Amino acid sequence: MEFFCYHRDRPGSLALREELLEQHWSYMDGYASEMIARGPTLSGADGLPTGSVHIVDLAGPAAARAFAFDEPGYQAGVYRDVLLRRWRNLLGRTMWEFPGGRTGGDRFLVLGLGSGEAADVTVPSDRDELIAYGPLLSDDATTWLGTAALVRAPDPEKARAVLASDRYAEVEVRSWQFGGRPS
Repeated sequence: MEFFCYHRDRPGSLALREELLEQHWSYMDGYASEMIARGPTLSGADGLPTGSVHIVDLAGPAAARAFAFDEPGYQAGVYRDVLLRRWRNLLGRTMWEFPGGRTGGDRFLVLGLGSGEAADVTVPSDRDELIAYGPLLSDDATTWLGTAALVRAPDPEKARAVLASDRYAEVEVRSWQFGGRPS
């Protein structure tokens, strides 16, 4: 089962985040074979971390909750909240298989939260710039709760356009970069 996990940083926690970086990477190393995508969200103004996205394929909701809440930064208080939802990998690949590679161009997390009739449940026709894409679902995968995408785009407005303009209660667009240990 695939899950989307988004840890949002607590204001003022950058020093603690940096202190725990090796512990975070070591923790994530234990999930390397389950990882579909990973990486930090960044502030637009100064490029500092604002959160951490992980899309993982795990045994079920209990395993996903353990993944999200046992993470060292969460345990130490780096994050203000965690969004954890079932997710469906509509591209059928990992971020490492993105034809555009790890570098070049700006990348964004586009997170649309909604309810009611599902929207954006098929891959857009212009999929060349999509790194990851899929619906956010309830634990039992029967209720659509939104859509999450990682996309390469020239600016936040173009990234936002990957989702329908009128189907979401809220759409969040954050700068994002490929994560993991530096080479």
